[in-house]
Amino acid sequence: MDKQQAKKQIEKLSQEIRHHNWRYYVLSDPEISDKQYDDLLRSLKKLEGEFLEFITQDSPTQRVSGQPQDGFKTVVHRTKMLSLDNTYSIEEIKDWQKRIEKLIPNERIEYVTELKIDGVSASIIYEKGQFALGATRGDGTAGEDVSLNLKTIKSIPLELSGRQKPSFLEARGEVYMQTDEFKQLNKERIKLSESVFANPRNATSGSLKLLDPAITAKRRLQCFIHSAGVVEGLKSCNSQWKFFQLCKEWRLRVNKNSRLCKNLDEVISYCLKWQNKRDSINYEVDGVVIKVNSFKQQDKLGTTLKSPRWAICYKFPAHRVTTKVKSITVQIGRTGVLTPVAELEPVECAGVTISRSTLHNFDEIERLGIKVGDRILIERAGEVIPKVIKVVESVRSGKEKKLKIPAKCPECGSKIAKEKQEEVAYYCVNPSCPPQVEKSLLHFASRGAMDIEGLGDSVVKQLVENKIVKDFSDIYRIKKEELLGLELFKDKKADNLLNAIERSKSQPLSRLLFALGIRHVGEKAAFVLAQRFNSLDKVMQGKREVFESIQDIGPTMAESLNDYFSRDEIKRLIKRLKESRLNTSEVIKAVSKSKISGKKFVFTGELIEFSRQDAQRKVQELGGEYASSVSKNTDFVVAGENSGSKLEKANKIGVKVIDEKEFRKLTQ
Repeated sequence: MDKQQAKKQIEKLSQEIRHHNWRYYVLSDPEISDKQYDDLLRSLKKLEGEFLEFITQDSPTQRVSGQPQDGFKTVVHRTKMLSLDNTYSIEEIKDWQKRIEKLIPNERIEYVTELKIDGVSASIIYEKGQFALGATRGDGTAGEDVSLNLKTIKSIPLELSGRQKPSFLEARGEVYMQTDEFKQLNKERIKLSESVFANPRNATSGSLKLLDPAITAKRRLQCFIHSAGVVEGLKSCNSQWKFFQLCKEWRLRVNKNSRLCKNLDEVISYCLKWQNKRDSINYEVDGVVIKVNSFKQQDKLGTTLKSPRWAICYKFPAHRVTTKVKSITVQIGRTGVLTPVAELEPVECAGVTISRSTLHNFDEIERLGIKVGDRILIERAGEVIPKVIKVVESVRSGKEKKLKIPAKCPECGSKIAKEKQEEVAYYCVNPSCPPQVEKSLLHFASRGAMDIEGLGDSVVKQLVENKIVKDFSDIYRIKKEELLGLELFKDKKADNLLNAIERSKSQPLSRLLFALGIRHVGEKAAFVLAQRFNSLDKVMQGKREVFESIQDIGPTMAESLNDYFSRDEIKRLIKRLKESRLNTSEVIKAVSKSKISGKKFVFTGELIEFSRQDAQRKVQELGGEYASSVSKNTDFVVAGENSGSKLEKANKIGVKVIDEKEFRKLTQ
């Protein structure tokens, strides 16, 4: 294909993908399957990889582009991003209407009503129809340049469509995360032992502030445009409702539930309708924004120092109730962290009965001043976890009891400690503590660790509940008759699991170290330790200063290793694992003649034959290195299916790109 043909094909594919993005992300009405869409995107990436000169800033492949940033630049808004005054009753809405009627007497006023999304405000600028800049609200006068992160949101077009395109447009909108995506994100963070987000708004804000747009892209953020900051080169835009119709032409996404109301009665009807329906949609809504429709009337009404007079927010009544704290229990997480939970007198709130609420940590209990027996105010918005707002101190009897931080684990009696004094969390130091065991076993059996196929959630749950397995070592003492006594197992399934357990005994030391779940020790560190010490006994004899002297092992990890292997219960656990004849050594392969010795690899996309972990391990075993980002020092980028920005950068700076087949040849 010559250059002109390639250019035409790239333009055609780009336009087709933009169309399908609009159908899927804006209209929620796709015309093709996910696979067909992926095939189009893959074809475009391939062509652009061959003809780099035809890659444009608004190409669908450039939504996730660039390297992680060092920080965000400040952006001064051309017109201030004002906040809205709130009303909390229908009477207050009527009072607002009376105030504006005094300022523009004898004029017929129409209103536009929109759902107030509980998200993060953003300013999105288009110059000559092209996405130019995106910023947060900040303090209203200036925000932060988050252009790369906003470009990852597929409901925000990189190029405006339609005939009536303004020469300059600053569109303002609300970036948010759908409720189902929020739940899935927190599930994934729990699996990775990361802290969870309190609500979708916090998750959205945190995602927009990430310095790596590739991570933001995975968060599946959405955006509704709700107003115009600046519009230049367009005479026909004279009202809020007209602006919404133009947004649809430009393929900017507006909320389909917005309404043009002829009078205040229609406004009130809309507010009451959505007050009752707010939990029926897949995103958090906390009120209704009411705007005077005419831009001319908006100009007459003007603004105060912080708010427009022509708009107001009707806040839905909060889902708040009071109830009594019957007791405060302590839950133990997978990593041993203690979480206090308030056990409540059951109370109905937002359509559900609430009988417990997390108190997060002991510092939060101290901040709120909660005692057992207190009456507390709790709030629930949509499907967000109930939150304790405050203690109702005026009804205290004096019989309330303050909770003491336990000195020993309430489940196993082991020591309770803080990793560092300045940290908030307390944790149980015993990895065999029953509440930790179930999730720890799943980690131990995972593919990147001991790779015990068949030891999944339901199986682990039954093994723990029936007290067949109490810690890692018990896995290697499971008898077939014990498995057959469980409802999940028949003869063949029991044999398959026992065979998988037996095979896992031969896993190298690096896998075992990772499987143990030592705090702060991931796969890469486990491999480095195995290479350095060669045997588990030598690792256990290591001292903090020795660990810290090893490249890639920092002070925090060194301290964690020293603490872990100094515990008596860990020594007993390791002894039992050895008795089961697990391999506790690492075979170091000769790498002097390896084709990739000293070479640096970066992996991107989905590999088929290897898992990402297996491929990285293979590189390490042969004396190579792997990294997470592409630089001029990278020797090879291994590109799998659906490769993204790493592949694009490799092509731009001339790093050699190979596929999985070529990688296999290099590592044989």
